Amino acid sequence: MIYDYEKTPVEYSIKSEQDYEVYKFKAVYNEEHYKENNYQYVHVFEPYSNIKGDIIFVHGIGPRNIEYLEWYARYFRENGFRTSVVILPYHLNRKPSNMIAGDPFYSSEPEECVKLFHNSVKDIRRTIDLIECFKGYKKDKLYLMGVSFGGIIGTMSLALDKRIKKGILMITGGNWRWINFYSPYTQRVRDAYEKYGNSFGCRNEESCIKYRKDALSLVKKNISSIEDIFNKTPITCYHYDPLSYAKFVNQDVLFIRGIFDKIIPQRSTDELIELLPNKKVKKIPTGHKTSILFKKIVGSWVINYLEKY
Repeated sequence: MIYDYEKTPVEYSIKSEQDYEVYKFKAVYNEEHYKENNYQYVHVFEPYSNIKGDIIFVHGIGPRNIEYLEWYARYFRENGFRTSVVILPYHLNRKPSNMIAGDPFYSSEPEECVKLFHNSVKDIRRTIDLIECFKGYKKDKLYLMGVSFGGIIGTMSLALDKRIKKGILMITGGNWRWINFYSPYTQRVRDAYEKYGNSFGCRNEESCIKYRKDALSLVKKNISSIEDIFNKTPITCYHYDPLSYAKFVNQDVLFIRGIFDKIIPQRSTDELIELLPNKKVKKIPTGHKTSILFKKIVGSWVINYLEKY
């Protein structure tokens, strides 16, 4: 299946950068268009004393979020958790200089997105292969935190790789109908639908409804296994929708939502939360970007969650 890969020893190089180490290694897939994406980069923030556990941190999409989200990596490090920030495809070193960070993910073609999203999941899983080699790694103390788009990739990763023992999902959601047609950040996707359409004939929300009128009910009734996602859904956008994977996230999950978030529409967040079987939900009185104002509170919630629950 598309989510599988061959697990081999990770051959990596290390470069010191500011207050963290950059691990570089070959991706488990070959990028057809952008050779920069054939290598993975992981920013590893190592605690100065005993390691309580490992956190895989998955950032959001776009050019400016990695730097400020790495505040969390430094905070977790100070509290004894080694944190590995996975640089997703088409960000930082993994893109041409003239590309807007993350731009290929804004495609209207499901067949293309299936590949791109599952490559990102493979990046997470390959990073786990790397972490397993680290000194002080404990297999029962491996966690994942995904923010925004990172929560989408994180949900899929939690469902597909049970080496991850707990998850933290923040300001994220599921169901591409709500995200693609109601988020102010996906206007370029709507423009692409209108201009190019896709191989399924989708050009607007009305044509999308033909396949996704009630995606939540379809997932509840039709999908009983990971294989069903690929065999019992009417269109391939279900293959990379976190909504399809949520019921298979049997790990405990701390879900943090922004009450006033519009970038991830509320219905998108509601539906993803509904399908997660073992979630603990906390709310912050912010929108999407302003959630960073509550970083100290969120950071303390995460540490408390990992240490006490």
